[in-house]
Amino acid sequence: MTHEPPDADTTITEIVERLGVRFPAYPTSTIRDVVTESYNELNDAHVRDFVEVLVEKQAKKRLKHLDA
Repeated sequence: MTHEPPDADTTITEIVERLGVRFPAYPTSTIRDVVTESYNELNDAHVRDFVEVLVEKQAKKRLKHLDA
């Protein structure tokens, strides 16, 4: 049995929702742009198991730097 990872749109939407709670000062469009950029950087990763975690971590870093 093969476990299929969620598609990109689902993954991005879920991360945007979580980060929207953590960074309420940013519009959803800004958060989506940051998450999408982070996701695209890892799009060619051979191992897909942790892409969602890595994308969220990278997007958090970027959003924190926007705060500074």
